[in-house]
Amino acid sequence: MNLSSQPPATSRATPNASPNATMTKFGYPDSLVCDYAHWVVLLRPQQATLGALVLVCKDAVTAFGDISAAAFAELQRVTGDIEAGLGAFRPYQKINYLMLMMVDPDVHFHVLPRYAEEQSFDGVAYPDKGWPAVPDLAGGVLPDADGLAALAAAVKAVWPGNRN
Repeated sequence: MNLSSQPPATSRATPNASPNATMTKFGYPDSLVCDYAHWVVLLRPQQATLGALVLVCKDAVTAFGDISAAAFAELQRVTGDIEAGLGAFRPYQKINYLMLMMVDPDVHFHVLPRYAEEQSFDGVAYPDKGWPAVPDLAGGVLPDADGLAALAAAVKAVWPGNRN
């Protein structure tokens, strides 16, 4: 492989001003929890566990190694905010970041807070069916529009920078 023909790392990706297909599939802008320069944090419509999120890169790339240096640098802040925000919303025992990208090609992670015991929100039970092993992405709860809006509002209310 001739590396001299590769563009410099800083020019491999540029932030995408419009939502990519993965952002749209996961309900952007209605599911938006927080918007960063290179990433968006979205509430996952299918709640495999309570507070499940999708972290989507705005760079117009389909390989993790191709995201911009700025997106990599910002990822530290974003993951810190995710863990602080979800921890403030509901204490979790573990957190899983899953980068599957088999169906949705844009760079993204499924972020799943993991719970040893069933959680409840707004009168709805949210079991973690895979605990303590692999999470069950196909399972969980699919809240209606009002339920998703209430859940998004609750997570946003305790997100770093939004706390009163």
